[in-house]
Amino acid sequence: MSEPTNSPPPTLEAVIRGFIYERFLTKTEKLAPDDPAYLKLHQQFEPQTWLADAARRVSQLQVVTHSLKAMHPDAKGTNLYVEPSQLERNELVGSHCLPADFEGDVVGNAAALDVYKFLKLKWEERSLLERALDGDEALIEALSQDRAEAESWVRAFADIVEPKGTPSSHARGKQVYWLVGDDPASDKDYRLLAPLYATALTHPVHARLSEARFGDHAKAGRKARREDAAFQGGYADYLNLSVQKLGGTKPQNISQLNSERGGQNYLLASLPPNWQSREVYAPMRDPFKAFKGRPEVRRTLSDLKRFLASDPTANRQTRDLRDDLTAMLVDELMLFTFDMHSLTPGWTTEARCELASEEQYWLDPGRAEQDAEFAEARRQSNWHDEISARAALWLNRELGQKSPLQFGDIEHGHWKSRFDDVLKRFRRQLDDLQDALRDDEEDAGDLT
Repeated sequence: MSEPTNSPPPTLEAVIRGFIYERFLTKTEKLAPDDPAYLKLHQQFEPQTWLADAARRVSQLQVVTHSLKAMHPDAKGTNLYVEPSQLERNELVGSHCLPADFEGDVVGNAAALDVYKFLKLKWEERSLLERALDGDEALIEALSQDRAEAESWVRAFADIVEPKGTPSSHARGKQVYWLVGDDPASDKDYRLLAPLYATALTHPVHARLSEARFGDHAKAGRKARREDAAFQGGYADYLNLSVQKLGGTKPQNISQLNSERGGQNYLLASLPPNWQSREVYAPMRDPFKAFKGRPEVRRTLSDLKRFLASDPTANRQTRDLRDDLTAMLVDELMLFTFDMHSLTPGWTTEARCELASEEQYWLDPGRAEQDAEFAEARRQSNWHDEISARAALWLNRELGQKSPLQFGDIEHGHWKSRFDDVLKRFRRQLDDLQDALRDDEEDAGDLT
């Protein structure tokens, strides 16, 4: 094998011709050289012929940052291309947050998208579109030996960011009358707003949320959390996401970037806060009935039940989602525990309390500071193991209620291990804290 040589970087003209030649090879890969269709394509992909046609077809496209078709696929009106630097900066997230090298979107005739791919070509860190917008001399020289022809092509390519026709909205678009004056009865005191879709901002947001949901780093973070292991860097969760599909089976009819996302657009939760009473009530009979009464527990339990009932394929993603939902239930059980610990210590001594001993040890640890016999019995008991078993039994029963799902000892053991890991650690931390407080009190007594 010969030693590799350091070849000089390609010229701009070579980059352009290389792109056109690759397009030609793609179009003719299944054609014989003597096929009439091959010969016709050979003529169409002569560099000067293709460039002239591209300069003509580019008028069918527009590079945009804010599009109308996302508001309604049949809307036909003005789209806008606005550099982020031209927008007013404020503390809210908006298109002004985009970097200088942001990716614009493309709307128009999908059959002409090869022209946009051509304008995205880069040479010496700058795209052909950037060079066209600046009237770049190097681009003019590379396009054609006829300077007038090359300059006309550059102007045509640069016009891809300009709105087509006069500014207008459409009956299919959204319109809002906004009061800007003082008299709501006067038509002159209103301004008509036509909202557009911030498509250039939507794309990087979608990429970030997808990485947080499905990226290897995020999956490793969730796995470390479930296993109570150290994890470098942390990860993010975006709760209550919705997915809006634009374009149906033809997302390319909305825009190029929408097509790259398969029509998917994430909607962040924008919900009013749920009112939660600050009052915490002691469960005197069945703690798991009180636990199930918490709204987040009901939602998570319903999600887990629906997911398992859908008979998902047994793979890593299925296991991860199942374990994530289970982890959410475990977290809620700990929050429920903390709420019970906020009650006045000794509440389990009330005559109406029918909780089993292990449940009292679990939910009323403060009673140990008042009752030495209770404290010793609690210390000798493996209450955390019993509570884990009851939690697993409760989950098996809830998932199988009014459902074709059937769970037995194997599932019980799996759920129990999830609850047990957390309850063991929680008991150890709680016992250590109580021992430390007791030592502090004894030390203070010795000093007096």
